[in-house]
Formats: sequence, C-alpha cells, structure tokens
Amino acid sequence: MASIFSKIVSGEIPCYKIAENENFLAFLDIMPLAIGHTLVIPKKEVDYIFDINSDEYADLWKFAQKVAKAVGSAIPCKRVGIAVIGLEVPHAHIHLVPLNKVGDINFERRKLSPSKEEMTAAHVAILNAYSIIP
Repeated sequence: MASIFSKIVSGEIPCYKIAENENFLAFLDIMPLAIGHTLVIPKKEVDYIFDINSDEYADLWKFAQKVAKAVGSAIPCKRVGIAVIGLEVPHAHIHLVPLNKVGDINFERRKLSPSKEEMTAAHVAILNAYSIIP
C-alpha cells in the first residue's frame, strides 16, 4: 500500500518541494514543529530507514546534509536538528527541524498550523538558499 509520501513522490499530492534528484525528495512538513521543518525521503518505498541498502543510505544522508545547510541558512535558528523516528508514516524519512532550544524537537508537543503565506515564505527562502549551496 502506498504511503502518503509515495503519493507525494508520484505527484498525486502536492508539496512544498525543496530539492529532488533521481532517488530522493525533500519537502516542507505541513504540520511542522517549527517553520522550515523539512522531510527528506527516499523515493523508493522503504518503511524502515535501516533497511535501505548501504550505498543508498549514505547517499540519503549526503542529500539531507545539503538540504539541512539550506534550511539553516534560510531560517533563523541556532541549529538544524535531525530526527529519524519512523512511526508516523510507513516510509523512511529524516526530519530536519530548525532549533533554538532542545525542546524545539520534541515530537510530543503540539504541531504548528502555519498559514499558506508562512509556508510559501519558508519554501522560497529555503529554495533560494539551496540554489547557492555547493
């Protein structure tokens, strides 16, 4: 059964796409912990991140690194935190969360409900930053 992320990959569900290549996709989380919260996924359906073969796993993290640098450049924050939980959606994914304090990456706290304007502003800012990161 296709996950919501597979439907995003196929274009059935729209997203605020940050970056994409043949194997991976990064897009804004629409229920973020912080403005700029980005998800990085393999396009191939794999439920558990540690089931990804070693080469693809390494490439996923390289892809996520460039996206994280863009998020950190575009969104005012002290760090970009990383989380891999894997319980919410049965499709491997990395959370990149702008942080100013440790509690900013607490997944038990209430998610934000940003406006379309806030999402668009974060999307454009991160896209612009991504385009200049080597």
